[in-house]
Amino acid sequence: MIKNYLKVAWRNLVRNKFFSAINILGLALGMTCSILILLWVQNELSIDSFHTNKDRLYSVYERQFYDHKVHGQYSTPGILADELKKVVPDIEYATETTLGDISTFRAGEKILKMPGGFASADFFKMFSFPLIRGNVQSALNDPSNIAISRKMAEEFFGSPQAAIGKSIRYENRVNFNIAAVFENVPENASEKFDYLVNWFQYLKDNPWAKNWDSNSPATFIMLKPNTDAVTVNKKLTHFVDTYLKPSPAFKEELAMQKLDETYLNSDLKEGKPSGGRIEYVHLFSVVAVFIMLIACINFMNLTTARSIKRAREIGVRKVVGAVRSVLIRQFIGEAILLTFLAVLIAAFLVAVLLPVFNSVTQKQIEYPAGQFSFWLWLAGLTLVTGFISGSYPALFLSSFNPVKVLKGTVKLSAGSAMFRKGLVILQFFLSIILIVGTIVISKQVNYIQNKNLGYDRENMIFVPAEGDLVSKYEIFKDEALKMPGIKNITRITSNPTNFSSSTSGVTWDGKDQNINIEFTQVSVGYDFIKTMKLQMAQGRDFSKDFATDTINYLINETGLKRTGYKDPIGKPFTMWGRKGKIVGILKDFHFHSLHNAIDPLVVRLGENLDYGSILIRTQPGQTKQAIATIGKLCRELNPNFTFTYQFSDLEYQKLYNNEQVISKLSDAFAFLAIFISCMGLLGLAMFTAEQRTKEIGIRKVLGASVASLFTLLSREFIILVIISLFIATPVSWYAMNKWLLNYHYHIDVAWWVFLLSGVIAILITLVTVSFQSAKAALMNPIKSLRSE
Repeated sequence: MIKNYLKVAWRNLVRNKFFSAINILGLALGMTCSILILLWVQNELSIDSFHTNKDRLYSVYERQFYDHKVHGQYSTPGILADELKKVVPDIEYATETTLGDISTFRAGEKILKMPGGFASADFFKMFSFPLIRGNVQSALNDPSNIAISRKMAEEFFGSPQAAIGKSIRYENRVNFNIAAVFENVPENASEKFDYLVNWFQYLKDNPWAKNWDSNSPATFIMLKPNTDAVTVNKKLTHFVDTYLKPSPAFKEELAMQKLDETYLNSDLKEGKPSGGRIEYVHLFSVVAVFIMLIACINFMNLTTARSIKRAREIGVRKVVGAVRSVLIRQFIGEAILLTFLAVLIAAFLVAVLLPVFNSVTQKQIEYPAGQFSFWLWLAGLTLVTGFISGSYPALFLSSFNPVKVLKGTVKLSAGSAMFRKGLVILQFFLSIILIVGTIVISKQVNYIQNKNLGYDRENMIFVPAEGDLVSKYEIFKDEALKMPGIKNITRITSNPTNFSSSTSGVTWDGKDQNINIEFTQVSVGYDFIKTMKLQMAQGRDFSKDFATDTINYLINETGLKRTGYKDPIGKPFTMWGRKGKIVGILKDFHFHSLHNAIDPLVVRLGENLDYGSILIRTQPGQTKQAIATIGKLCRELNPNFTFTYQFSDLEYQKLYNNEQVISKLSDAFAFLAIFISCMGLLGLAMFTAEQRTKEIGIRKVLGASVASLFTLLSREFIILVIISLFIATPVSWYAMNKWLLNYHYHIDVAWWVFLLSGVIAILITLVTVSFQSAKAALMNPIKSLRSE
């Protein structure tokens, strides 16, 4: 019996090649999209989930209460980890880390820059980064120790075995002993690093980190087995009160979050984890469901629309004794067969498209051909999709009355027609939402890329202030300004795309001591405003003509509002106990992502600091030449460090990597959804024209014009699209406005976006059905009226 079912299914597939191709290709494209998204979602969910002790690993974050708000941050005091382990008996291990540095190392004559940072002695006891050589107990417990990755060991020494016990020079100032070599960090780790220096060195280089009122490192803890995390979290809440007495102006609390949840839920709103990349996981998952629904709707529509073609077959089978349950199983089996063919095509397309998908999403997802679970999932997808897409057609076809069928009087009911129209409306409802989303996301990304930040990020590069460049900065500046292509030079402690340091240690005349106000702070060199091309609202830039500028300050307009000064120039301002005066007011400019509002900013003179970057503005069109000459100068003045640089505009773009990925994918998904919808629409248009062949012939005989017939055949589909537009408009408006709330600075969703989406959908519909409608309208009425 099964063999006969397969024969019938195959004959129907071959007999209706065009409709079968539409069904299979539509399902295949929908499945391709779903599989790619599934692989991406799996990758996102797997981040930091590879640690053996993941159920006991937690990141610690702070809730700070000041300025009538609750602020959350993952930055903590640099001595928190050791204190937590001493005081809270439920904590087995604790570590501080600072990752993300790019540091210079030298071994022999080889000089390389490697990514990494600092970590406490418990790091390798907590996290599953296997050691190839060395011991987890001693890898980072000595001030002279460093642990490096397999990659770094091979780069410098040829192999992990050869690296152990060797000395390597860090930043041309400290020699470390390589005590351990760890396996390369896996791709599904949230932080990538190739070296870890012991925490003693960090505290030595940054003595401020020993203070309880200073925050920067990240703190992680590992609970003892069978420990109640809720109880530990309660113990952490007021832990800091012992070391930093709360006041009406400021207090802080600690809390903890599971490590494998931190990557996807890193947005701290009102001091609590509230979203983050998990929102993109949800968004992509919804898109995958949308496209699969559209593909399944195609199948249902085309199968029910062509049901009359199989009416006699069903009638005969019922007469000879076939019961409805048998027919239902047969038709669902046929749907599963088509779905199986679609899955085979989808599996091939995924393999072909995965490199492109990885390039867009900036991932390194591998095709899981060798994973049994992947093929098991595909088998499940085949069965579920086949059952969903074939269920209604099976129920519909098996319900035919054999007497009416064999008399040739069977007709599709009004209910069936309404159901098909409802499915078309649902298809275009989903497609229009994707079109609106694509337009809004594209406009927001364009807004971000072209927004006036208050400074000119073009033709500006950063060079790290490291090694001998620190002491030879004045020489570098004087020599570089003589070179062609160099316009201005200054120095700065944080790149302008993201000022990362803030302080509440600021006071001024009349400040309410019961209110704690946080200022972002940055230190700069002379010519800062000129190099950045900032605008002054009042006052002046720092100048060598004023010796007292070494203790004076610039603040921005937002900072001025918080001080309450009406005539600020020359007014007292103090930061960290250093009393000075305000010499200038900067017009507000963006120094964080557009997700955030512009904060109060204080700028101090730091011409002689030993860290940060040298900021260089080049002449338009001469950047390449300028980089070459600067590189040569850096190698002369700073031979123990490789010359590196960053472009300001590219660093700004990195702040919005997620948005750029979302924009590209939304374009692709919207196109795919529309394409699948159009395939189904084309099939329905062909079937509708076929069903109305005699009607069209009669109308032509009675004098109907080609234009009126074209309108007749196209109008029904246009009406369905318009209905879809009216339903999709409020839904898409709500969804996109909610998404835009992630940005403090964003576009408004204008009315024309929905009008444009509707016009696009209608035009696509017209283009899709026009050929078939015109063909039917131009058909010779004699052929139309001829009996079959």
